[in-house]
Amino acid sequence: MAEPHYQSLKIIERCSISPPPDSVPPTSIPLTFLDLPWFLLPPLQRIFFYKLPQRNQILESVVPNLKHSLSLTLQHFFPFAGNIVVPLHKHNNVLPHILYSNGDSVSFTVAETNQDFKSFVDHAPTDLRDINLLVPVFPSPRTTPDGAKLLPVLAVQITVLPNYGFSMCIGFNHVVTDGRALHHFIKFWASVSKSRGEDMDSIQVSLQLPLHNRDTIIKDSKGLKFVFLEELSSSFPNIVESFGTPVNVPSDKARVTFSLSREHVEKIKKWITLECNKIGLNTESLRISTYVVTCSLLWVCLVKYYYTNTDDVGNKVSHETCKFIFPADCRNCQELSIPSTYFGNCINRPVVELEKSKLVGENGIVEAAIAIEGIIREFKCDSFKGIENLVSNLKEFKKPEGCKVIATGSAKHGVYESDFGWGKPKKSDVVHVMPSRIFTLCDSKDGSGGAEIGLTLERNQIEYFNSIMKEHIRSIVGCD
Repeated sequence: MAEPHYQSLKIIERCSISPPPDSVPPTSIPLTFLDLPWFLLPPLQRIFFYKLPQRNQILESVVPNLKHSLSLTLQHFFPFAGNIVVPLHKHNNVLPHILYSNGDSVSFTVAETNQDFKSFVDHAPTDLRDINLLVPVFPSPRTTPDGAKLLPVLAVQITVLPNYGFSMCIGFNHVVTDGRALHHFIKFWASVSKSRGEDMDSIQVSLQLPLHNRDTIIKDSKGLKFVFLEELSSSFPNIVESFGTPVNVPSDKARVTFSLSREHVEKIKKWITLECNKIGLNTESLRISTYVVTCSLLWVCLVKYYYTNTDDVGNKVSHETCKFIFPADCRNCQELSIPSTYFGNCINRPVVELEKSKLVGENGIVEAAIAIEGIIREFKCDSFKGIENLVSNLKEFKKPEGCKVIATGSAKHGVYESDFGWGKPKKSDVVHVMPSRIFTLCDSKDGSGGAEIGLTLERNQIEYFNSIMKEHIRSIVGCD
């Protein structure tokens, strides 16, 4: 009988990293109505792969520097070192909140595996069981004297890989912050690490410090905080019980990365504009961005891959409604006056709907682009439109039923700008196990303005999806 997959990981060290002593007073931070819905998601992970010439260099130089710089960074991003307080009983009148206390810390693990560095950074499919070895394990929730639970917020794992490289995986609880604030933290940490903690003043000027005063920045004019708490209260015991438990990783799933070049993006933009003109649509008011192009292409490809059958490709095309759900950052909306350095969740989840027949039809990508662009325009006029449905929508999104595709991430986060002192990452991706109806976006590794797309697919279906995507790109680029 084969050895269990996880036994190829060797733990070298487990420790805890806190802010410098007496640098942060005990602090309680309330959660806003924009934070609460994310209790429904397990911790998320972002992984980076870096190349270094020697194993000893990683253990003797890189790891100590990462620990020191993380401690200095946590002085300003202290909620990551704290805990989320989750009351399990209504009678104590305590609301969920973030609590930082003296001595709170981030779990920091150093490990080693026999999985080859090159196998992770190439664009070849990566077995989910292999990449899951690189994910940090969160400490178990603790219990307060009044019976509430304390959920850790952040965990880090550094894994040394053969052939001169290592991974750095950051696991975080989405309740505390969104992707934009997470990458603010990562860039700040990277800058501190690169300077070895000796240039803090200029780092604070160039990257700015995070803003933690949530209640004064996020205005809850609809009173949604208590509405969401009521919707979530029955879920808290299960959320706490399942927190940090190992994920059952399917043996047939692989993580795949696709790159969409800047050249292809620009040609698809041009093609969409020409097709809109053909049908008499005024394109002067349309903003077909890189994001719109990428999401339109992936929505169509994933619907064809995941939700079509023999009837859909014949004359009896399904009239089922398909949904596309994407994150929309409310910091970008001028009328809300939310600073770019706000540390917390500040995203809505707009929903785009189209009949499947239109998506799988000849002009599916055009139809998708028009629909997505229209919802983005609406969002810019009313950023909180439909926000009252955020909890119910997230519950619905988690169900396997229905034709839906979900986008996460953004090419604007500058993932490949994270230089900790040994160059930019050779690759970065998300790790959490996801079905194929979800895709992630980040900036392109070469910085050319394209996009990198991450997907979790069944290993024996990767070539099928690849053929769908290549055919669409080939047909469009050939129309130039």
